[in-house]
Amino acid sequence: QVQLVESGGGLVQAGGSLRLTCAVSGRAFSNLFMGWFRQAPGKEREFVAGIRRSGSGTYYAESVKGRFTISRDNAKGTVYLQMNSLKSEDTAVYYCAARWYDPIVLSTTTSDFAYWGQGTQVTVSS
Repeated sequence: QVQLVESGGGLVQAGGSLRLTCAVSGRAFSNLFMGWFRQAPGKEREFVAGIRRSGSGTYYAESVKGRFTISRDNAKGTVYLQMNSLKSEDTAVYYCAARWYDPIVLSTTTSDFAYWGQGTQVTVSS
């Protein structure tokens, strides 16, 4: 069984930074493709960033490209999301997600991820 626990959310002013952490328990973290999603009030959950098992490939939504960085530490079973230059529109609940093995073609739909964390709130004040 795979369990994901997010941390690091909070309240930050526009232009500030936060780093989210997702700790993954269970076997074979290095076999998991990891992603971050977010869901704002009244909106659907959307893909934010993804990272391949080895960490060699990363993917970003256009809205966060150049501001957010996803990374992972396979020895620690942890994935991070560094968020810089935050905007009010980044306010959402952020979820860590996982699926077995790297996708042949990147899919950013929630149904392609088998495991989810409970979410952490990020609020950006303007």
